[in-house]
Amino acid sequence: MSDNLHDAPARAMKELLGVIDALIAPDGCPWDREQTPLSLCDYLVEEAFELIEGIRTGDKKEAMEELGDVMFILLFIATLYERAGDHTLADSINHSTAKMIRRHPHVFGDKQFEDIKELWDNWERTKREENKGTDRKRVFDSLPSGLPPLLKAYRINSKAARNGFTWDSDEAVEAQFEREREEWREALASGDPEASEREFGDCLFTLVELGRRKGIKANAALDFANQKFLARFGKMEELAEMRGASLSDMSLDEMNRLWDEVKDWENG
Repeated sequence: MSDNLHDAPARAMKELLGVIDALIAPDGCPWDREQTPLSLCDYLVEEAFELIEGIRTGDKKEAMEELGDVMFILLFIATLYERAGDHTLADSINHSTAKMIRRHPHVFGDKQFEDIKELWDNWERTKREENKGTDRKRVFDSLPSGLPPLLKAYRINSKAARNGFTWDSDEAVEAQFEREREEWREALASGDPEASEREFGDCLFTLVELGRRKGIKANAALDFANQKFLARFGKMEELAEMRGASLSDMSLDEMNRLWDEVKDWENG
């Protein structure tokens, strides 16, 4: 990438940092002046989810806007840390740059890997070396505790697999999933709600791993399914209103017919 291509984002980031400086100045915005890195965490999560929604729905304009909002919160947090004398934005960027170079010796050095597995093995070894002397000595110590459960299940299975602890084949995972389903059925039949919940969790956990092996990220897949359901249900409501009806007054059979009509319309 040429220097000219770097100039525009660098100027834009400098201008945004200037806006943040003005917001937290003594004569700036009272709300912004009260913020801390901790208080901005929820806003960062919210903006990140809005960015994800724009990306997954294919709304490029929304993705562009939300990417800027995420950047604003990140730069805001970085500025607050720097003002407190903790670390600078440059410190964070330099740390990440060095880490990425170190973890990609096949790109920035003369290291060669035979396949992706060998690459991931090296990645894990490098991380273990980096974490020596810190409190992140175990495989899962770097796993964020606040991850949503479905995403966390994917990351757990992925990290376990990278460290050689996984089923030997997809067929073995499928067989394990069937065993988990049977245990869930038995728990349901027993009438024990706590056991049912635990066994259902085991089913989900194993299904997440089965999807991972097929290149499917469970969190994203479920999000797409959610969005598809919401879009179809909204179209059902529109059709009902166009015909002077309301879904709340319809029977299940009538709603199912509307659902099938919407699906047929989607399929052209």
